Amino acid sequence: MAIAEATPDARERTSPETDKRRQILEGARAVFMASGFDGASMGEIAKAAGVSKGTLYVYFDSKEALFEALALAEKRGLAEVLFRLDADDPDLRDVLTRLGRSYLAEMVRPEHVTVIRMVIGACEKFPRLGQAFFEAGPVQGTTRLAAYLDAQVAAGRLRPADTNLAARQFLQMCQAGLLTRLLFNAGDGAVQSEIGHNVEEAVRVFLAGYAPET
Repeated sequence: MAIAEATPDARERTSPETDKRRQILEGARAVFMASGFDGASMGEIAKAAGVSKGTLYVYFDSKEALFEALALAEKRGLAEVLFRLDADDPDLRDVLTRLGRSYLAEMVRPEHVTVIRMVIGACEKFPRLGQAFFEAGPVQGTTRLAAYLDAQVAAGRLRPADTNLAARQFLQMCQAGLLTRLLFNAGDGAVQSEIGHNVEEAVRVFLAGYAPET
């Protein structure tokens, strides 16, 4: 006789920290990566996660809601890990170089590129997903970098500027078409020498453009 799974309460269903929810997200990640958004089914996800279909629907009422939770967790986690910047660190070149290298290395991971492709493919039908993904990742990362740049402006290490725009410019210069190439599966994957060169040039141009006026 099968043992019924315990029914979670409302707080457990929505908390990002519960073991069962993490279990479901990991199962969903495997299925989405293998089958894409359109090819994945809730039945396959439940099987991969090791839960009943009924339990899956208790946590996520649709495939769209499950994919949104997975995509947001991916981007939010990256923003929190990559953009831990010490506002008191005066070595701009070192801070930007380390950030640029770690940021670009994460952006070009095959798994991350796959997630971006899936979000782009799904957001025409589900525009809220694209907006949420954008706000959880690019917006959060830019905001954290802009806060660091604000501190450097206040300390006189950078000239007064629109730091939110400056943050976006720096991150885009780090990519310099590399992520776009990978999204279109054009050419080979990124190598460390390419990442290093992109970041070195991004830092050089950024500091040249935003150095204090003499």
